Amino acid sequence: MQMTPPEDITSWWWVRHAPVVGYDGIIYGAQDVPADTSDVEAYESLAKELPKDALWVTSHLARTHVTADAIAEAGLTHPERLVEEGLGEQNFGEWQDMTYAAQDADWRARLGDNPLHKFWYCPADFRPEGGESFVDMIERVSLVIKRLTAANQGRNIVAVAHGGVIRAALALALNLKPDHAFGFQTENLSTTRIDHVKGPGAGGDWRVAFVNKRAGNKAPPSRQIA
Repeated sequence: MQMTPPEDITSWWWVRHAPVVGYDGIIYGAQDVPADTSDVEAYESLAKELPKDALWVTSHLARTHVTADAIAEAGLTHPERLVEEGLGEQNFGEWQDMTYAAQDADWRARLGDNPLHKFWYCPADFRPEGGESFVDMIERVSLVIKRLTAANQGRNIVAVAHGGVIRAALALALNLKPDHAFGFQTENLSTTRIDHVKGPGAGGDWRVAFVNKRAGNKAPPSRQIA
């Protein structure tokens, strides 16, 4: 059974949403796309592992809502949850609905044969036409995290969100260069816990308890990135 953290520690339990369906090999990013919540065993595991006294938060995208609903149906009921648009997945602009292969060709047409970062589509500061960069996303995600942490000190916060958002949270917690955060793997239905420890100085500090803990320790590696 999960315990309430001490008053000076705020624990963020990040859960990546259920697997998206119908978009294999396609960049979906900030689009509202369907998700498969049929893995009852995984949700039962999450219902046992997540804290029972938490504030719940999702993004505005439906795949996070149905994931939170499935966890509740598996036995972990929770009060009305907050919806934070600032925790939405990265908007890839004109690259959304493009296949990874087509995006790779588009990027190489810009750079020649220079290799991409092996974990992502493009450098962290690149903003696709009509979209946002990963640096942009870190800034907006950080604002939400800091605001909710300040308003809920000493609580557990369960945030059902997206792979890019969880990487952004890790970049904030570890003070990483944005490109370095791409190296974190975040499986669908995995849990990452990040604690804010209140203390002297400018706003306290962060620590990472664990990253990408798979529900029931059984989920296979995912090829979905966004």
